[in-house]
Amino acid sequence: MAHTDQSEHTMRRVLRREIAGTIGLLTDEHDFRAMRRYRSFTFHDHAAYLRQVEALLRARAAQGTHTTIALFDPEEYADYCTAAGLDADAPASRSRYTAELAAHGPTVRYEGQSLADLLPALVDEAVRQATWEYTAGLLARLGSCATCGEDLGRAAFARASRLLHRVLETAPPGNRHLVCSVSGHPAETLVSVLLADEETDGTPHIDETEVREFTSVLALGLATHSPGGLVMRISPPSGPERIHGWRLRGYGLEPLTAGEVFDAYCTDVESGDLISPESNVDYCAPPDLGEDHLPPGHHH
Repeated sequence: MAHTDQSEHTMRRVLRREIAGTIGLLTDEHDFRAMRRYRSFTFHDHAAYLRQVEALLRARAAQGTHTTIALFDPEEYADYCTAAGLDADAPASRSRYTAELAAHGPTVRYEGQSLADLLPALVDEAVRQATWEYTAGLLARLGSCATCGEDLGRAAFARASRLLHRVLETAPPGNRHLVCSVSGHPAETLVSVLLADEETDGTPHIDETEVREFTSVLALGLATHSPGGLVMRISPPSGPERIHGWRLRGYGLEPLTAGEVFDAYCTDVESGDLISPESNVDYCAPPDLGEDHLPPGHHH
């Protein structure tokens, strides 16, 4: 009988390692203070709280347990509890909300990195998801073309996807860092960043979530003919880094000259004064994207 109990205990311990977990993390002091109004939340110091979270993450990793970290928002949590009829001052409610975050919210996988590295990545992921949801909503509200019935948002997204593909395809070898900015929605500037590290076979390694968000920002700029631009910094295996740029023009990308790229990077935006150029960096006109290879834009 004792042997059976021990065997079952061992099996449960093995099964416990099969259970993935999610921690809802309070990343800043403001959110931490907001949670302290709940008596069941027993932490008193944010720095100590973060140390305990990091220790727990390391302990779970040492046991071979997979853990993801989600961004815990106290205001959204309170709204969630109100809508679901839950007691917000209960650990079970926080666990249930965290489970929802794991399914639908921004998360980062813990892979042994320090919280100092993990926190910015988690915030970036939250911003990325918020940008995607915002731009996707605006694209959806564009509706259909009154002339041909084509979905304008989908057409713009397809166009942006193809443009991005050509930008990456025609780029010189090296790791690529792309930034797309679009102004005026409604009065703010949307910015998206895409990292494309080159694999050993020369193909770019990119995160599909980043691609989706980046493409949606570019698509919104194209569809609404908003002021904007795209710049790409290339770090080759050897030699100077290269910077290329395009402005959004009509339903496409218009290449910047080498002088325009230089001015964009070496002019202070506020004062207009010149800034010393970076060493070992070439400011270049971009490669030809080959418009004849691209699908036509929607001009109705």
